[in-house]
Amino acid sequence: MREQAVAAMAPYMSGMYANPSGSHRFARIARKAIDEARDDVAEAIGCKAGEVIFTSGGTEGDNAAIFGAARRHGGVAVCSAAEHHAVLHCVENLNGHVVAVDATGAIDVAELEKVLQDPQNVGRVNVVSVMAVNNEVGSISPLRQVAKVVRANAPGAVFHTDAVQATCWQDLREISKLVDVLTVSAHKFGGPKGMGVTMQRLGLEIDPLIVGGGQERDRRSGTHNVGGIMATAAALRETDSTRDTEISRVTKLRDALVDAVTGELDDVLETVARDKRVPGIAHLCISGCESESILFLLDEAKICASAASACASGAMEPSHVLQAMGVDPRFIMGSLRMSLGHTTTEQDIDRASCALIAAVINYGEIKQRSKHRRTNESFSRNVWWCRFVGGGGRINRSRPSSSWCHDASLGRRERHGLLFCV
Repeated sequence: MREQAVAAMAPYMSGMYANPSGSHRFARIARKAIDEARDDVAEAIGCKAGEVIFTSGGTEGDNAAIFGAARRHGGVAVCSAAEHHAVLHCVENLNGHVVAVDATGAIDVAELEKVLQDPQNVGRVNVVSVMAVNNEVGSISPLRQVAKVVRANAPGAVFHTDAVQATCWQDLREISKLVDVLTVSAHKFGGPKGMGVTMQRLGLEIDPLIVGGGQERDRRSGTHNVGGIMATAAALRETDSTRDTEISRVTKLRDALVDAVTGELDDVLETVARDKRVPGIAHLCISGCESESILFLLDEAKICASAASACASGAMEPSHVLQAMGVDPRFIMGSLRMSLGHTTTEQDIDRASCALIAAVINYGEIKQRSKHRRTNESFSRNVWWCRFVGGGGRINRSRPSSSWCHDASLGRRERHGLLFCV
């Protein structure tokens, strides 16, 4: 979490731990704090305070938008094939239409238009959901074009966007004016996990997903998480105020990471062109490798990465996003997603690039060793390691095998950032 978010949350987790739905003094203090946080969030999104709904996260917001529209209006739900499962599974559950994407993972606008103009769908589409930024490969959707197509061909439909991955890298004010419902998740921009925000246009008729006490103007019941709301607002304020400088800084870091890896390794696919994706996601596909093995080696080196989005990567199944994009299956099995953000440093990039290069090299050596064992051929032991001193990383293929070494020029012992023996 951002330090501003932690500081904003702390008072409401102990001394001011009151239910804002009450009528006593401390409840009124909590309610006023929520109102002020709502104003701040509305300013960052570019909407009215009354259009802000506090939720438990992006998944709830996505579910509420799609199921809520379907319950109220019936009809047909439409989304892209590369949506987060929080959207995709809703549309599939409703027997809706899933629209193809292009090679970058962005929705094929021409295909969307065909679906909306299909005689069986005309006048029946109740909700269209297209994410602002893909959560797996980072591709940017042409939301302005999509909005024009939706408004022209399904004027009565609710237009929703999952903007969870966009918050750090795109001005939400530019996105919110195109849609009816927008959902974000606080932990993606340095807020607490389990908190989210939905922007829902006033007057829009959507049935609530969660009913009960009537909080959030009957649009989302449940006792408010006051500390979480305060932290969310603080994190969003900081994200909004530093976005431009962070885009420039993180873009350089991402490019340095990818350039280092592709410069050392062959058969590495940079999944989406850099000008088509946000800075915070570096997605690579490595031919001849298995993601699970590479992730294990990276984890041993204390490098955090995933094969897909963190929400789904534990399943280790082939990515539905990469399949929808038409990526060669040889590359899909070696897909790797690395996320960068406000805490990422040059030293992190040095460590991560060296660790990944070494992991891939060692993966190949391990496979070769297994082959030699099967054929009873001789095998020579190799050591590949990566060392990090003074923020710099480099690959050395001849250093003696040792996880510690004394560097006379530095006059001290330095820990190797990574050592793999095969």
